Amino acid sequence: MSATYQNPILDEDFPDPTIIRAADGYYYAYGTQTKYQGRIINLQVARSRDLVQWELLPDALPQKPQWASATQKIWAPHVTEHAGRYYLYYSALPNGTDTYCLAVATAETPAGPFTDIGQPLQCGPGFLNIDPMVFDDPATGKCLLYWGSGFGPLLVRELAPDRISFAEGSQVKELVQPVPDDDPANYQRLLEGSWVVLREGWYFLFYSGNNCCGDDAHYGVMVARSRHATGPFETLSQATRQGHSIILETNQHWRAPGHNSIVTDAAGQDWLAYHAIDPQQPTFDAIDDAQGYSRRVMLLDRIEYHQGWPRMANAAAPSRTPQPAPVAE
Repeated sequence: MSATYQNPILDEDFPDPTIIRAADGYYYAYGTQTKYQGRIINLQVARSRDLVQWELLPDALPQKPQWASATQKIWAPHVTEHAGRYYLYYSALPNGTDTYCLAVATAETPAGPFTDIGQPLQCGPGFLNIDPMVFDDPATGKCLLYWGSGFGPLLVRELAPDRISFAEGSQVKELVQPVPDDDPANYQRLLEGSWVVLREGWYFLFYSGNNCCGDDAHYGVMVARSRHATGPFETLSQATRQGHSIILETNQHWRAPGHNSIVTDAAGQDWLAYHAIDPQQPTFDAIDDAQGYSRRVMLLDRIEYHQGWPRMANAAAPSRTPQPAPVAE
């Protein structure tokens, strides 16, 4: 175990990271499609014993689904384990359309290979159906799928027991609404990247907002809370009347931090894993050969809970200097 660590914990393009602890004792991180050493990786996966030193593994989705075989838009994976099987929820662009879909694939091991179920879970206009996250609610026993973007609200709906379809008779619920505004600095004009945890009797909904990428990237992590997994949710802004719900935003060392997951170390401490742009190396040779596309590396910072709300342990911005490391077994 490292006594200290320093960001980034993975100095490669690894957007929209999800980290889980698997039954084999490793932490696994999953990231959006990218190009690595000249090769396209459909689903990035890496593993670590201590959340600090990461080993990149082979493509966890080596075969694209037939319905999206021509796409280079496989985004924002979230992986969960249930009854010894691993479920990958992700977003993809179907062949011949500009309408994004939520998708599901399964595997016998956390590293994959994952196999798509053969059809999208749900499609819709624009990029509303992206950024899925699944949460098993201990209070109700329900398996819930959160998603949303496209200048619409964050959404939730119950999944069926098979975890690859929606529960019969279930309805979509709107959780947090965007705040329309022409101001490019308004974090809340576009919301995405839902992540839910239950702590101290509160369901905390972390989410990101505004623009993740490009020269005008302006991105940050926000939070809302509820006593129930499906809301109603109160944003930090509504609770404090401070005008925004940001708990993590840009500093001089890291631009546009966001799209987080929450992972817990061996000591029970929560950590925020997320991506950000390093101003010293902001671009890379992306899939579409568009020189200048944002290179988003994986960062990690500790969070704590204070007066009923989560906050960054050190400052409301990503760390760059050495920090006390997570506790590993």
